[in-house]
Amino acid sequence: MSLLSLDEIKVLTEKQEGLCVSLFMPTHRMGSETQQNQIRFKNMLKKAEEELIQSGMRNTNAKEFLKPAQELLNDLPFWRNQRDGLAFFLSPKNRRYFCLPVDFKELLVVADQFHLKPLVPMLSGDVRYYILAISKNEIRLIECTRFSARRVDIQGLPENLDAALNLDEYQKRLQRHAGTEDEKGKILLYFQEVDRGLRPFFRDKKTPLLFAGVDYLFPIYREANTYAHLCPRAISGNPEELSEEELMEDAGPVMEPYFEKVRKKSVDQFYEFYGTGRASTGIEDIVKAATHARIATLFVATGVQKWGTYDPGLDRVILSGQGSEGARDLLDFAAVETLLNGGLVYAVSPWDVPEKAAMAAVFRY
Repeated sequence: MSLLSLDEIKVLTEKQEGLCVSLFMPTHRMGSETQQNQIRFKNMLKKAEEELIQSGMRNTNAKEFLKPAQELLNDLPFWRNQRDGLAFFLSPKNRRYFCLPVDFKELLVVADQFHLKPLVPMLSGDVRYYILAISKNEIRLIECTRFSARRVDIQGLPENLDAALNLDEYQKRLQRHAGTEDEKGKILLYFQEVDRGLRPFFRDKKTPLLFAGVDYLFPIYREANTYAHLCPRAISGNPEELSEEELMEDAGPVMEPYFEKVRKKSVDQFYEFYGTGRASTGIEDIVKAATHARIATLFVATGVQKWGTYDPGLDRVILSGQGSEGARDLLDFAAVETLLNGGLVYAVSPWDVPEKAAMAAVFRY
């Protein structure tokens, strides 16, 4: 299994030899329902075989093409350790799959290129925030988006409470402040040292910081904190028992209002520029702009495909049907190009795209 990243997306966007199968499906993490994971995958492979044959492949060749997928079907430990969704990609020389914390809608696409749009929300750098997972025994700072989490190492941060209170500076402070040797006093001093260690990292940032720890620690940390963008709510419980990704998933409901606020700001910006030449819903305009790295923000509708080709030599977009030679989903193409060029992409429901269009974009210039 590969880790989802922009580098992986770049590999999948490279021209493939022959047809490509892109498969997305929801999965169950535990319990008797995990058996449905294999059944669903098996049924989708049957559909893939039918579509390959409809595309002109012989029956025996279609079965041979799908053999790497059939091998995965028989991997029982793999199916017992799923997350919320599976993304699977297969071509004659490429097989990749990602188990992700996303409840994908079931989708199968057979085309000349891989279909990547359902992965866009997990790769767009639209909203970043940090989780400070802290207990008496350990500290972790985790950089997150809606669907990714990675630990950040900070020099000068104490490893835990004991390490912080053994520092010479702390020993002096404890001696100066009578009565601070009670439990809360020790924790407050510990958190003040944590805050001091984080200040250089957060000095020029306005990124939300979310506290994760047992309930009684959060008020003490608020007292020690000097960072202006500490979230008023916290993740409750002992974070030592949770991985970075599990903490990110717990953060989702707390951070959702912030995500929505950022998205609304992007929508407002679209309407500010709409009609001025700096924003558009035209598929041809958007596809061209995406290839020239002109898109600052792009909205694409999930569950919608607009098929066609882009000729880079003529800088021309030709709309066509799905079965046309070289045709690909232009929404998918524009989204991936925008991501790879550092733009912001929102893959949202069709009614959440400005003007209810298939795509809407704000241009950099």
